[in-house]
Amino acid sequence: MHGEMRPMEKLKKEYEFPIYLFNKGENYRAYEFFGAHKIKEDSFAFRVWAPDAVEVSVVGDFNDWSESSNKMKLISPGIWEAVIDGVKKYDCYKYAISAKDGRVLYKADPYGFHSETRPGTASKIYELGGYKWHDKPWKKSQAKGSILEKPVNIYEIHFGSWKRKENGDFLSYREMAKELIPYVKEMGYTHIEMMPLMEYPFDGSWGYQVTGYFAPTSRYGTPDDLMFFVDECHKADIGVILDWVPAHFPKDAHGLYEFDGGPLYEYSDMRKGEHKEWGTRVFDYGRNEVKSFLISSAMYWADVFHFDGLRVDAVASMLYLDYGREAGEWVPNKNGGNENLEAVDFLKQLNTAMFKEHPEIMMIAEESTAWPMITMPPDIGGLGFNFKWNMGWMNDMLRYTSMDPLFRKGNHNCITFSFFYAFSENFILPISHDEVVHGKGSLLNKMPGDYDMKFDGMRLFLMYMAAHPGKKLLFMGQEFGQFKEWAFEEGLDWLLLDYEKHKKLLEFSKELNHFYKDHPQLWEIDYGWDGFSWISSDDSANSTIAFRRMSKSGKDLIGIFNFTPNEHSEYRIGVPENATYKVVFDSSLKKYGGKKQRLSGTYKANAKKPMHGFDQSIGIKLGGLNAIFIEKV
Repeated sequence: MHGEMRPMEKLKKEYEFPIYLFNKGENYRAYEFFGAHKIKEDSFAFRVWAPDAVEVSVVGDFNDWSESSNKMKLISPGIWEAVIDGVKKYDCYKYAISAKDGRVLYKADPYGFHSETRPGTASKIYELGGYKWHDKPWKKSQAKGSILEKPVNIYEIHFGSWKRKENGDFLSYREMAKELIPYVKEMGYTHIEMMPLMEYPFDGSWGYQVTGYFAPTSRYGTPDDLMFFVDECHKADIGVILDWVPAHFPKDAHGLYEFDGGPLYEYSDMRKGEHKEWGTRVFDYGRNEVKSFLISSAMYWADVFHFDGLRVDAVASMLYLDYGREAGEWVPNKNGGNENLEAVDFLKQLNTAMFKEHPEIMMIAEESTAWPMITMPPDIGGLGFNFKWNMGWMNDMLRYTSMDPLFRKGNHNCITFSFFYAFSENFILPISHDEVVHGKGSLLNKMPGDYDMKFDGMRLFLMYMAAHPGKKLLFMGQEFGQFKEWAFEEGLDWLLLDYEKHKKLLEFSKELNHFYKDHPQLWEIDYGWDGFSWISSDDSANSTIAFRRMSKSGKDLIGIFNFTPNEHSEYRIGVPENATYKVVFDSSLKKYGGKKQRLSGTYKANAKKPMHGFDQSIGIKLGGLNAIFIEKV
């Protein structure tokens, strides 16, 4: 059995091109060739890449898991095929790979479309193409105009813990479509972003340790069920973003780990190939076949499942050779630097391919360093994403909002610094799952002060976030003030909505989201100075700032933010025109949990009191921990 490799079969004509592209690193739909595909009735062709294998056979329910029944033939260097009759939908299968050292490894299909539900680890036979989509109008609307100039307010969820059944079970894809979509629609969010839904064995990894890059997790149902979920989102005018993990993979025996007996998908040099702190392996971005695999996975979620965007996880860990490594644990690149040049080229290739096929897609980099030009096109030296998470803003703001207001005046730059670089990339402002776990507390619980003050701080924070240039992302539960940290093994504390403050915060979040959508000033020019201008940035003594946001038509919206509990019966700011201004949104209204009965009416500009570089000013009533939006009458 472990003698010489078998001679190759004569390569079929129709196989030549997909294999040529695959070996070149440019087969962006390798999932159409590899994996298990129906050729007639109950006959399936299985194809797998395992260049170091001595022998490969397909084992499964259809042959009683016999290693000798369906041996695969070598059809091209490193590529194996078997055609098997009597295969049915949902049959479990694996590849039995004979390694050079005599071991037989049972591996799930890297290109499998469906998986056994954990703790099972086999791939399952599943045919795509049976689902009938109803989202043409959505697709059409997305093709119009640039996403950069549209409102984007993302609700991030972990599928298994948004809500649970009374007995603790998950809601399925179809049940979530019924529950989540009407909620998100009513709340006024524009997109749902889901933490990874690609098959993963361990619940505690939240989906970030992927074993099935083409298989939606079976925890919540079948691939068609997920398609139904996405379709229903689109019918409700909600975009869907998927968290995608090309940075690393786990060492589970059935996964990509040492697939044919040694490093294949991962770097063979463990100074590049291993993330010790995560206990995972790093993809070999210099290997053409791996590039074909990964870009095909990204393409697959857009092609087959109609996802509107991918949030690419842990980009920094891909870009730097010394990421998470001490001196001596990494090798510099050919220029002596710490950049992983292969990963840089891979990301450029990925984004170029994705935008060519799906021009309207969102490619979002989760990148936490100052790597330049992440959202610039590759042809001018950028990485080619169209969005980047603004982690600098997030860190500054969370540090600032969690401090006692007494100390805020000495840290005023936390609320102003982000504006200096706000237009250097196309940013999304994230308050994500990462910020409400591991002892960090929920967003509400980060706010200082007593119970009431926490809610005041929360509303102020959310209004500042809505007004700040850049698209928005909020993790589930923060919209109604989840008190405790997020726990993946249970649903959110929906019971809190029985309490007045939480109920009012939910109402506030909803009205703010709709206000955001209805005001192009807050999103139309997110990425240039012509959409933003300071009124007052330096009143650190009162920890108060004011600025303007402008739409393309030149319409103004002014935001004033007081980050102390001190009230001002007249807080004066310069205004651009000698006109009357009215309050259009106020975080301190009673209906939101504040003290003010109603919006405070109108303010006439005073030309005798020029201020902030303007010929006139208004004196406005400003509550403690209060945000206000005003516009010209």
